[in-house]
Amino acid sequence: MHLSNRQLYYQHLAVPANVPEALEIVKAEGIYLYTDKGEKYVDLVSGVSVSNIGHRHPKVVEAIKKQVDSYMHLMVYGEFIQSPQVQLAGKLAENLPDALNAVYLVNSGSEAIEGAMKLAKRSTGRSEIIAFKNAYHGGTQGALSILGNEEMKYAFRPLLPDIRFLNFNNFDELNQITEKTAAVVVEAVQAEAGIILPKSGYLKALRERCTAVGCELILDDIQMGFGRTGKLFSFENFDFVPDIITLAKGMGGGMPIGAFVSSKEKMNLLQFNPALGHITTFGGHPVSAAAALASLEVLTESDLIKQVHSKGKRFYDALINHPKVKEIRQIGLMLAIELIDEQSATAIMPQLFANRLIVDQFLFNRTSFRIAPPLTISFDEIDEIIRSVISSLDQLSN
Repeated sequence: MHLSNRQLYYQHLAVPANVPEALEIVKAEGIYLYTDKGEKYVDLVSGVSVSNIGHRHPKVVEAIKKQVDSYMHLMVYGEFIQSPQVQLAGKLAENLPDALNAVYLVNSGSEAIEGAMKLAKRSTGRSEIIAFKNAYHGGTQGALSILGNEEMKYAFRPLLPDIRFLNFNNFDELNQITEKTAAVVVEAVQAEAGIILPKSGYLKALRERCTAVGCELILDDIQMGFGRTGKLFSFENFDFVPDIITLAKGMGGGMPIGAFVSSKEKMNLLQFNPALGHITTFGGHPVSAAAALASLEVLTESDLIKQVHSKGKRFYDALINHPKVKEIRQIGLMLAIELIDEQSATAIMPQLFANRLIVDQFLFNRTSFRIAPPLTISFDEIDEIIRSVISSLDQLSN
């Protein structure tokens, strides 16, 4: 008996959540997803900030096809000079501060976090890692150890020792960062907490404290990088520069890739005591690296990022005065639409889905939903989507 894709999905695919109405997507283009039934949905999540330049951007597709015709996986450990890797590393370094000039390519955001934590321990000789409550950094055990929500990780303990959590935006707690601290891991904007922006001067004060005690400041820019905030990297909105930055999601233009970036001096520490301080078979896969390079060129050689804030503001201005909306937290094209209560936030999801809008809620904020479409979205498309969102809000019972 020949099983359908839907039957195979339910019988054999391991998934982390029960999805009662799984859509079967047969095509994706720009901001749209198309199902096997001929339905067209608007992607307002961008695959969780992955498809920043839209689905199947022609320059990315072209780069992938060209690279496949040359070579795919060759060898790990960096023994071979592979054009997509080195060109991508050079282009990233060109767009980052001088102190962030060495790029270690990995497979994912979680692995970027793992590598950054290892590098911080290696460079400082210390073990304590400080992170923040309601922060999400990935699902592997090191990343899970610094995830700021007990409910998501208690079933997997014991995790890493020497982990401490602070409250984001609390200046008084910064003195808990000491000479015992190897690294502080922070998001410039807390994403899964519901788009929590830093208070004025907070990230600068955090930077100063890390410098004073000699620990590494690791910026998790996995979800907020690559134009999402209206800058190529989120820290450019604020007055600080990290020691290590982790990247993924929007980096690959739809292909899987990640990176942690620091100084060449620090990165060289991974070459000895022990040798091969971090190794990864598929990190910087040539096809993914070619896609990432093409995506980065789209972002840096067009005016796409310059339009991001005004596009986000278009959503903000149209929705902020709706009676069901309590607050909107926005930076660039990342918005948390906070409704008047959790019941409304839960009820709005099927309404939006019925109006063919793909949205989601935040992991650690159940009174808000996320609007984070591809940066390529047009103002006309935004206006059409706004009408659908308002219609969905209007359908909520009073």
